[in-house]
Amino acid sequence: MKKEGQIRIPSGCAIAAMISRKGKRISGESITNAMKPMHDRSNGLGGGFAGYGIYPEYKDFYAFHMFFDSRATRKECEVFLKERFEIVQSEIIPTRKIPEITDEPIIWRYFVAPLKSLLTSMQLDEKEYVVRTVMKINTEMPGAYVFSSGKNMGTFKAVGYPEDIGVFYKLDEYQGYSWTAHGRYPTNTPGWWGGAHPFTLLDSSVVHNGEISSYDANRRFMEMFGYKCTLQTDTEVITYILDYLLRRQSLTLGEASSVIAAPFWSTIASKADLEDQKKHTYLRTMFPSLLITGPFSIVFGFNGGLMALNDRLKLRSMVVGEKEDMVYIASEETAIRAMEPDAENIWAPAGGEPVIITVKDGVLV
Repeated sequence: MKKEGQIRIPSGCAIAAMISRKGKRISGESITNAMKPMHDRSNGLGGGFAGYGIYPEYKDFYAFHMFFDSRATRKECEVFLKERFEIVQSEIIPTRKIPEITDEPIIWRYFVAPLKSLLTSMQLDEKEYVVRTVMKINTEMPGAYVFSSGKNMGTFKAVGYPEDIGVFYKLDEYQGYSWTAHGRYPTNTPGWWGGAHPFTLLDSSVVHNGEISSYDANRRFMEMFGYKCTLQTDTEVITYILDYLLRRQSLTLGEASSVIAAPFWSTIASKADLEDQKKHTYLRTMFPSLLITGPFSIVFGFNGGLMALNDRLKLRSMVVGEKEDMVYIASEETAIRAMEPDAENIWAPAGGEPVIITVKDGVLV
């Protein structure tokens, strides 16, 4: 039996990401391999991946990835979707049967377009329409969960170790210009299929290492604006906060990061640039309930880019590396080396300072 001091005690969870600035599409096998050296950061109770650019043939349609607990639930949900969307493709998500992944639900995907007549009658833009549909299914239809709802992207998650989940979902058969990954070590919430990371809404996805002590305040604020936290983990609220700040409030990525990882008041007061000081004072004053406290490192994925962010005190590890047009992010350098052995410019971002990488303009058009 191993004694104290002989067992590695990691700081919980594993995150990894990669993106090509030139929009090159890369097999999901690479991001799956990145999770292998971080195996001990997980405990087999959750893991998953998000890939961007993986559905070029359906790039103009929303891809709903869904879990169902029965065929009857799926049929009921499909009737509901047909009332609100044109369904251009409906199919089971291909998987491999492996002994490491068990008790899987029915895993389905729909490629859909909102019915224009309903958009007009409800006076909603299509993104808000999709968000409301996702919230309605996840709160009012027991046994059905929408766990991915963006365009030309998709999330794949399960209960298990991430390197097994990548094999289970056949990620080696997908090609994407950007990938994120997560291995979960749940502390306060159960390990179940819907509670695994990434958490997504529209094309936004979040993987997170840490624990949110401000969860209740964050959740209460978000629920005033129609968001419902149903997936039994604190990380879900980060996705909704970013959707609210970026889509509804039209903040920039830098401004959103200054809300959720806001500088200390003393840091703001010491800024020499008065305009910068005014901006950060405004953001802290306007969105105090969206400050996220507790240790965290997150990778936020969106169509066309990634953002990596630590908490202000940098209580969770995160490193970034580069190689030509590629950028790699992970909890440990070993994971970056698994993706690119010759990665260069390895560095650790400062606490509260976002690292934002976007695909070059025009590449994805």
